[in-house]
Parts: sequence; C-alpha cells; structure tokens
Amino acid sequence: MRTVRLEEMNTRSFAESGFDTAIVPIGACESHGDHMPFGTDGLTSHALAVKIAEQCEKTFVLPPYYLGMSTHYRHKPINVTLTNETQIRVISEVLESLHHWGLRKVLILNGHDGNIPCAEIAARDVKVRHPEMSLAVFDWWTILAQMLPADTFEVWSGWGHAGEVETSIGLALFPELMHMEHARGQVPTRLDPFVKEIWTFDEITGYGASGAAEKGTPEKGAKIVDAVIRYMTDYMRRFEQEGLRYDPVDALEYRPD
Repeated sequence: MRTVRLEEMNTRSFAESGFDTAIVPIGACESHGDHMPFGTDGLTSHALAVKIAEQCEKTFVLPPYYLGMSTHYRHKPINVTLTNETQIRVISEVLESLHHWGLRKVLILNGHDGNIPCAEIAARDVKVRHPEMSLAVFDWWTILAQMLPADTFEVWSGWGHAGEVETSIGLALFPELMHMEHARGQVPTRLDPFVKEIWTFDEITGYGASGAAEKGTPEKGAKIVDAVIRYMTDYMRRFEQEGLRYDPVDALEYRPD
C-alpha cells in the first residue's frame, strides 16, 4: 500500500518510491482554548500536507512536528516553546539533512504564526548555502481570502487563534479531539490591520482563543480544506516538475516611456 508519510516507510520502500520532493509540516504546542488540542497547529499542517502529497506523484511528507516558537502564547497552560534561534536552527538542520540525501525540492507547510519568521530565515539561509535547492514556505491560511467567498465566515473574517477558521478546520480534520461545548473567544478591537503590532496573547483575549470559536462548523472546515488542497495540489505538481526556476533572460524588461 502506497504511503506518503515518511515515518511509515523503510529504506527499501523509500528507495523504490521515486519520491524527490518533500513537505515539512511544522506546528506548535500551546493553548487553543478549552475546545481545541494543544497540538492543533501540527495536526493541521501535517494533515493538509498528507492530503496534498496524496494528489501528487513524487512528494512525501515528513513526520508531524509539534514544537514551535510560542513564547507569546504563554498565557495559559500548557505551552512548550522553542526560542526563535532554536526553531531557526531546527528547520535549517532538517533542510540540510534533506539536502544531504539528494532532495532539492522542499516546501515548508506552516501551521503557526510564531514560526513565520523562523521558517523564512531558515529557508533563506539554506538557499544561500545551497542555491541549487528549490525552497518555499506556505502558511496555509493565507490563501483563504482569495479562494473562498467573502461571506463564508461570520465574524472578523473568520480570523483568530482557535477562532472561526481554525475551529472549523479542526472540526473537519480531527473532530474527535474537538470539544465545541467549551468553545469561546474574544474579538480584539484595537489591532491595526496594516501595522505589525507586537503583543503577548493575554493582551488580546482573556481566554486561550481569540475570534468567534463558537461559529466554527465542519461544513466551513471542509470548504477550507478543499480550498487549500486545490490550490496547493496545483502548486506542488508544478513544483515537482520544475522546482523554482528564475531566469533573468526570460524576465520582462521594464522600459520607461
């Protein structure tokens, strides 16, 4: 039986698989309110990665990774966090390990906001050391505004930590770990949409969740999953075939009038 999950393979099955493209799913261990599991971000990124890889020919998925840079989420038990420096080093060493085994096309599929700068820094540094590698970073929630109708979500465009969007995707991907009878959150009113404001989570909500968690539904979650899979399957099929190729010879030249 074919699997895309590296932890389920062995030396022979991997060698015979033809896989040459990897997805590295990363998450965190932190409170997502009383209704979602601590491992939400890793559960989500890994489940999405597996679903994407199953639609591709040469892509496999690394084991789920449940630790992230979460120092700003220390407001509720139980938070297990890495520093920025450690997370950058961990991701860098994973990429270096894949490079050692001849893998040149790698996507980092991120499920946690605190990992965004770490993943980008790690990928950039490894790219400079190994320019032959094709490296990309994808935060799964970033495409929803383009892929789903504007009225899909009811409150705050669905956003929040364990809010409407994240609660919905949890109900779609791991419903057995969800406890909707305890779903509650708060919508912050003073966050600027254009300025990167640096906060700790206790300044945004008194709960372990922000946004309207109680508005999450399995139906909305299914739409989110479908949107992510459709977009990223198309992307990864191109990525498998071509990697990332940037050729200045083929670029359009700007000529001012």
